[in-house]
Amino acid sequence: MAGLAAYGLWGLLPLFFRLLHHVDPVEIVTQRILWSLLLILSLLALRRGLPAFFLVLRDRRLVLALTISALMIGLNWLTYVWAVNQGHVLAASLGYFLNPLVNVTLGVLVLKERLRRPQLLAIGIAAIGVAILAASALTTLWISLTLAISFAFYALVRKLTPVAPMAGLGVETALLAPLAVGYLVWEAQHGGIGFGQDMATTSLLILAGAVTTVPLLLFAVAAQRLPMAMLGLLQYITPMLQFFCGVLLFGEKLGLGQMLSFGLIWVGLILFASDGIAVARRNRLATA
Repeated sequence: MAGLAAYGLWGLLPLFFRLLHHVDPVEIVTQRILWSLLLILSLLALRRGLPAFFLVLRDRRLVLALTISALMIGLNWLTYVWAVNQGHVLAASLGYFLNPLVNVTLGVLVLKERLRRPQLLAIGIAAIGVAILAASALTTLWISLTLAISFAFYALVRKLTPVAPMAGLGVETALLAPLAVGYLVWEAQHGGIGFGQDMATTSLLILAGAVTTVPLLLFAVAAQRLPMAMLGLLQYITPMLQFFCGVLLFGEKLGLGQMLSFGLIWVGLILFASDGIAVARRNRLATA
């Protein structure tokens, strides 16, 4: 249930950010950072996790790694919010369909992991889909690739950095907080900010902190209790919901090239997920 809730909430984020379409996307992200930091520090205090948080802040090597991951997640958030509010939800959903395949590619190139034949076939088919999209929807391809690559590098850095999830997210948001405050001060001096304009906008910007943090907490619970194969399958709930939001709720049109591209990428993901399930089943039987 925690896994379904986490991926379901991430998949429905376009509905939330569309409510803030009148607010500058950069301000949305800065408010998201600051309110997330406040919520995370409060949760760490309740769980007596503040000593671990400050311990990480005193480690230069960890702070350097988390600075890189913070910049990656900040870029991901900014691109996503901008894409949703500019009517490019389909391009955003494609980015998260591609993300697992980019993760595998980074695993091969950086971590020297070996791919099985079904995985190679899945990546090859998805690559053809991306090539078709590049030819048919070049103006929005950068959105999909930025989302997929930034989140994949974020995941890679966090995988290689020995920090607990909550403390790590707290440090990341703390590192981004000075940039967020600086931008809000600058924006207030150049035309005003959305925060404080009216009760609805202010409430939504405050709620952005919980919208960011709650799914991450639910995901942490699910990751502790579910096998990786199941988590991998649940991951596709997010881009599927985003896809349906774009087509059914926001009226985005699918061109022939986009339909073919999505189809090939979905075939690649099905092959990739099927191989993961088969390997997990064999490993479970071998262990038994």
